[in-house]
Amino acid sequence: MSDYLESLDGELTSGYTVYRYQQRGLAPSTTLGPFSVESHAADALALLQAVTPAGAVIIGHSWGGYLAMHLAALRSDLIVGLVVVDPLGAVGDGGAADMARLVEERTSAEAMLRVNELDGRVEAGEGTVEEALESLALTWPARFADPASAPVMPPISFSLECNADTWESVQQHLAKQTLVGLLPAVTIPTVFVLGSDSPIPPEQGLASAALIPRANVEVHEGCGHFPWIERPGVVRNAVDSLHAFE
Repeated sequence: MSDYLESLDGELTSGYTVYRYQQRGLAPSTTLGPFSVESHAADALALLQAVTPAGAVIIGHSWGGYLAMHLAALRSDLIVGLVVVDPLGAVGDGGAADMARLVEERTSAEAMLRVNELDGRVEAGEGTVEEALESLALTWPARFADPASAPVMPPISFSLECNADTWESVQQHLAKQTLVGLLPAVTIPTVFVLGSDSPIPPEQGLASAALIPRANVEVHEGCGHFPWIERPGVVRNAVDSLHAFE
């Protein structure tokens, strides 16, 4: 998806140089595959080597947090710090089943009927990007601690092929416990920023953080899946706190 992380820029641009990039699947990056954890990691590492050869702090959210853990495990020499924000977890199913259940519980029955219809069409290969985005918009509030006061979903672009293939690759890695084997070797400064009321339960982030020696964890009460929106400053504070590791 692109580009809901734009709302995080304001926290980080003072005192830091921020690089954001479009993952493959959507223009202006290549729209061609393969769409796998390996290809996404290779793209990000190539970008790091090109723009910050001396190293950078990596910030990843949700699926991006899962990807960031892979980057740290693969090339910690290119990364001076890691901030993982309410990620898909590294153990079990990553929290996918819990997220599906909690999103449904927080969404009206009428809306869920439409969501199930739209998702069924997408999964059958008959859906459109517009239908996928309609489904996402209907469940968007469920990602916040207080769905009733959730902000409107920002404009988002979406690639059905990239989403499906990437998720299939993620599931394969979760089944193989790839990160469970790799993360104990990660020694770079790491902070997990979790929402107490996220549809990905904080237990997932805690379990992932437990795999990384010396990783710190912040669980923010009254926050859901987008802690920097519900409590501005928490991601910036996490980045700043990495200096304490030095």
